[in-house]
Amino acid sequence: MELFDLEEHIPDSIPDLFASEADHMPSQTFLTSSIHSDFYRSFRLEATSLFLQAQNSCNLDPFTSYIALNYLDRFISKHNIPQGKPWVTRLVELACLSLAAKMKNTSFSFSDFQNREEGFMFGAQTINRMELLILDTLNWRMRSTTPFSFLHFFVTLVDLNERPLIQALKSRASDIIFNAHNETKFVEFKPSIIAASAVLAASHELLPLQFPSLKVSISSCQYVNKESLFKCLNLMQDMVASEGSDSVLDTLSCTTRTPVSVLDHRHFSSSKSEVNSTAVTTTTEAAAAAYTDSSTSRVMVAEKKDIKRRRLNGFCTSENRFLVSSHHVQHC
Repeated sequence: MELFDLEEHIPDSIPDLFASEADHMPSQTFLTSSIHSDFYRSFRLEATSLFLQAQNSCNLDPFTSYIALNYLDRFISKHNIPQGKPWVTRLVELACLSLAAKMKNTSFSFSDFQNREEGFMFGAQTINRMELLILDTLNWRMRSTTPFSFLHFFVTLVDLNERPLIQALKSRASDIIFNAHNETKFVEFKPSIIAASAVLAASHELLPLQFPSLKVSISSCQYVNKESLFKCLNLMQDMVASEGSDSVLDTLSCTTRTPVSVLDHRHFSSSKSEVNSTAVTTTTEAAAAAYTDSSTSRVMVAEKKDIKRRRLNGFCTSENRFLVSSHHVQHC
């Protein structure tokens, strides 16, 4: 199955997708207040690097790293991440990647992927605790509505009869969507807007004669905000023009640098020079357990009555109940 076919939907489901896509984005408050912060940009760049490393070294489906980053964006927009604690950001990254792998039914070994030299080695129970916190924060909505959900819909607006051309357009639009997902400037846009912009950008390259009419068709669609579409399209065309030189995807995927070197050691260099990695690992495990326990409790207080909270706390004390299965996840 082709990558861009992963999340195609039948036409009857399109109105529902447009109506619910905002539920699978970062919170609006976050988009208007914190999206441009240095902490978020650094955190997201580090996570992007880590996910691409996992994709390359562990032979993961590119869509796995895509939805892992989607989970991370949504989680940190709704949950306060303490700054100055790099082990917390690493734990969140690993838990998002783990959940994404489970949603794709992909086997993934953290013991093989984690690097002890960085001083952070998390056990399965610690990662599962963070998974539960992320699941609660995202209301167990893990089957994300992504731009790929809308790709087929917008491609059908192109007046093409030749299947090879349609496939080529989908393929190029998919590449653009993957590239754009690694750029912070596209986080503010709805999945449908990103999909529409990617189809337009791809058609501008591959089908320049059809581009004007397609632009009119998509911008006239009742579900599409024209102003947002043109803003996203302009950014996307700038990104496409810079491909092969300084785009984020090329910078990260064509290098062997670690997330630490990508960020010029801003988060980790001082701590690595001060402590022994084994000691850090032990201390980090204990701190991670305390952090996830306290954070989970706060989520429960906010969302559940006392009796339900006590039941969930009991659930969290049993190690075997931490293993999250995809059949528990809301498909919405």
